[in-house]
Amino acid sequence: MQTFIGNIEARLDEKGRIFVPAAYRKILAEANSKRIVMRRDTDNECLMFYPEQVWNEKVEQMRLVLDEWDPEDQLIMMQFMADAEYLEMDGQGRVLLQKKNLETIGAQQDVLFVGMLNRFALWTPENFENKRLSQTELAARLRAKMSNHKS
Repeated sequence: MQTFIGNIEARLDEKGRIFVPAAYRKILAEANSKRIVMRRDTDNECLMFYPEQVWNEKVEQMRLVLDEWDPEDQLIMMQFMADAEYLEMDGQGRVLLQKKNLETIGAQQDVLFVGMLNRFALWTPENFENKRLSQTELAARLRAKMSNHKS
């Protein structure tokens, strides 16, 4: 599967619908992903979107790590899954986002799609800008992470 890259500005319509960027729709089509899964991010004020296959792989990882009979693990699974929903794109490439999810990230009208390899995120431009690292900090963190990882 190709990767989701870049950041693309978009606008929500009055009903909470948004066009998935054409480049992202092409990747989803090539992956034969009829549906996408959206969930609120656990750490940031953004919404995450997964092709269905990528989502299923993530759920399988959770299934292997978390014990469904352990009350704490059960709560983690339940909350993680409760914050997710399947979305279907209409014939024009739009998805409808629930008002509660848009309010969670503070989205009014202008939003930003941000590619994240096998998934993508939806941010408000302000939230994304506030979270961005400076170029110097990004370079330092990349060097540290990548030099610790020997392939």
